[in-house]
Amino acid sequence: MFTGIVEELGEIVRTTDTGGDSALVAIRGPLVTSDARHGDSIAVNGVCLTVVDVSDGVFTADVMGETLRRTALGALRPGDPVNLERAAALNSRLGGHLVQGHVDGVGEVLSREPAAQWETVRFRLPAGLSRYVVEKGSITVDGISLTVAGVGDDWFSVGLIPTTLKLTTLGARGVGDPVNLEVDVLAKYVERLLGDRAAGGER
Repeated sequence: MFTGIVEELGEIVRTTDTGGDSALVAIRGPLVTSDARHGDSIAVNGVCLTVVDVSDGVFTADVMGETLRRTALGALRPGDPVNLERAAALNSRLGGHLVQGHVDGVGEVLSREPAAQWETVRFRLPAGLSRYVVEKGSITVDGISLTVAGVGDDWFSVGLIPTTLKLTTLGARGVGDPVNLEVDVLAKYVERLLGDRAAGGER
């Protein structure tokens, strides 16, 4: 479990095809690897990956074909920056919202509107996700916990403050770039519970 508060802007070192529709990804992140061990979870652009090995500020993780196909990780190349966050500790502050690191879909940047102290960015929403997104609600974009400023049938917008623009990948994302999206898991649970009740499945 994560909070969507990016700890470090890391970098893809290399991606090695391991056969069988999978890859081994090496990522540089001195901060997140400072206490990382084999088996730990680190979110990479919002995707929960399991640490296989750590050496000199670089960790490696196995990525299955399913993950490569259903997230934007497959498009990353050596040198690309990535948002990194270690799994949350039970005694830590919840600065963002509850993030699982399970990507629901890949969106894309539709537009950017700079202002004096912030920037409004609009993203395309994949089909079927708009019902989970509400104005002033939470959404995770490339592992970043953000507040929804506006929402339509196939888009949503957020306001990015200078810190987010400077310390995460969203500062350099251009129109057309893909982003990993994770909607608020609470919305999915509510939908399931209400659906069961409407179908007479209440226990």
